[in-house]
This record gives sequence, structure tokens and C-alpha cells, in this order.
Amino acid sequence: MNTTNAAARNATRFIVLIGLTSLFADMTYEGSRSITGPFLGTLGATGALVATVAGAGELVGYGLRWASGVIADRTRRYWAITLFGYTVNLLAVPALAIAGSWQVAAALIVLERTGKAIRTPARDAMLSHAGRQLGRTGWAFGLHEAMDQTGATLGPLIAAAVLWWRGDYRLAFAWLLVPALAALSVLVLARFRFPRPQDLEVNTARPLVPQGRRDLLRFFIATALIAAGYADFPLIAFHLAREHVMAPGVIPVLYALGNVMAGAAALLLGHAYDRRGLRVLVHATLVPALFAPLVMLGGAWAAVAGMVLWGIGFGAHDTLLRAAVADRVDKSQRASVLGAFNACYGVAWFAGSAMLGLLYDIDPRWLVAMSLVLQWSACLVLLGLRSPEAMPAAS
Repeated sequence: MNTTNAAARNATRFIVLIGLTSLFADMTYEGSRSITGPFLGTLGATGALVATVAGAGELVGYGLRWASGVIADRTRRYWAITLFGYTVNLLAVPALAIAGSWQVAAALIVLERTGKAIRTPARDAMLSHAGRQLGRTGWAFGLHEAMDQTGATLGPLIAAAVLWWRGDYRLAFAWLLVPALAALSVLVLARFRFPRPQDLEVNTARPLVPQGRRDLLRFFIATALIAAGYADFPLIAFHLAREHVMAPGVIPVLYALGNVMAGAAALLLGHAYDRRGLRVLVHATLVPALFAPLVMLGGAWAAVAGMVLWGIGFGAHDTLLRAAVADRVDKSQRASVLGAFNACYGVAWFAGSAMLGLLYDIDPRWLVAMSLVLQWSACLVLLGLRSPEAMPAAS
């Protein structure tokens, strides 16, 4: 019993340390993302360019994760890959303070996403080991996501404070160096405290059988539909600033609100997923999809309500999608499959972002219609999926 309790405590400590790393990391790059749309606008970018840059960043940020996951599983160098990725991911943000054109800024935005691509599969695989030790993968990813979104709330508030104080986007990017260094410090501490986090996991997910592979493929399809239909915040911020729905200094606060809701949703829905399975994800996609008409077609209060729904949906997807994949795959292949899953998500997000940006430039109502169709179609696909426990065992 003592050994079991000690293992559970170690698993929880690891989740908290990775959560703290993500808290500071999200302060850095989510603070940046809250203002990159308007910042690119000041450098001469159009709505389609803002959406395409955001989508390209996500394409790289998710598309490279398959290769990174395969490398992590083959080399077992989870920590080296994670540390390198975080360094690139975080230090690209304060470099935006010296970007002289939208092209340079776009390159740094993509570089930041590249670093995230490199480190995420290895980090999520390590996190899943701790979650499965506790027997609550949804809760583990939910706690991590809640801490992640705490940072994603504080970062935009830092950006908003600097804009209110000085009205200077570049100074806001420079201030984000502080949480970047804090994130790297906590990550190094976690590395020395838990050199082999894969040893935390005792019980593994069962290997995939043919029926399980088919279900996983359908799950990937649903994920791609969700990603393609989910408008990224830089485009939302561009719309709110261009149409004078809100003052530029208030827009990062709206992003912070969305992130607060994402963190709260992650904790609640992660726990609900552990008890009720994928139907929780269906409901957390069906209703939050209504964010699109609210933020794109309404006034200031509609935008606030829309960002509440946007945050709930984002927190649900970032938590439950990872947990559902981790529950279906043996730990020896988990980084690879998580990487492939994220690559699928990223390609769909890029294609969807570019498409939604083009539709926005034609008429925001077309963007809203496409967003709703894609996300509600994903719900139909998810309804036919089984829980991992319902799958047949491998022979």
C-alpha cells in the first residue's frame, strides 16, 4: 500500500511540475498570440494573411509532431527532445519585439510553433505515464490543461497591461521573456527530479486490434473536422479590432476570459470523461460551436459570450482529445500515435484557417456557416465511437 501511495504521489508531483512549466510557457506564447493579429495588421497584413500565418503556424506546430513523436519513441530521449523544443518555442516570442516587417514576424510565429511541435509528443507521452499510474488519464490531462490555461490567462493580461501603459506591441513581446525563463527553469527541475517518467506507468493501454484501429481512424476524422472549423483567435482579434467591436487594449482581456473558461472546462470535463467517456466530448463540441456567430456577427456583449463558449470548446478539445488517444495506445507507441494525431489536427487547422480567412474576407456569415457545419459533422462521427473498454482484447 505504501509503495502504491508513493507511486501515486510521484505521479501527481510530475503532473504538477509539467503543469507549472506549461503555466509559464503559456504566459509567454499565449500572451503573444493575444496580440499577434493586430500586430501583424500594424505591419500591413490583411485578414487573409493573418489567418494564413496563424494557420501556417498551426500546420507546422502540429504537422511536425508526427516526426517528433516517432523520434521520441525510437530514441527514448523524451527529455532531450522536450527541453530543446521548449527552448525554441519560448525564445522566439520575445524576438518579435525586434521584427521589422510582417514577413519577419510571420517567420518568428512559425518558429515558435515549430518549437512547440518538437516538444509536445514527448511531453504528452511522459504526462500520460503519470496519468495512467493514477488510473485517471482525463483528470491528469485536465489538471495539466487547467494549469496551462491559467498561464494562458495571465499572459494576455500582461500584454493588455503593457498596451494600456505604453501602447507598444514590441514592449509587450519583450516583457514575455520573464515567464519564458521561468518555464525553462521549472522544466530543468522536473528533468532532474524525474529522469525516467515512463517508469511511473504500471498499467498500460491494450495494443490496438483491427477494430480499435478503425475506431482510432474515425476519431482522427472527427478531430480534423473540429480543427478545420475552429476559428483561431488571431482572426477573431483582427475582426474585433477592424470592426471596432472592442478597443485594442481590451481584446487581450477577452482572450484571457476564453482561457479562464478553457481551464475550468478542462478540469470539469476531464473528470467527467473518466466516468462517462466520449459522449462528454460530443456535448463539449456541439454547444461551444455556437461561438462563431456570436463573435463574428454580434456586438461587444455577444463577443464576450462567444469567447466563453470558444474557451469551453478549446479546453475540452485540448484535454479530451489527448486523453482519448492515450487511452487507446500502448505506452511504447504513444508518442508516435500522439504525434500522428497532432499532425492530422494541424493539417486540418491550417486548411481550415486559410479557408475561414478567405470566407471572412468575402463575408463573415460564410465563415460562421462553414464553422458550424464542420464542427457539428464531427459530432455525428464521434457518436459512433466506442470507449477503449468496449474494444475487443488483442489475441
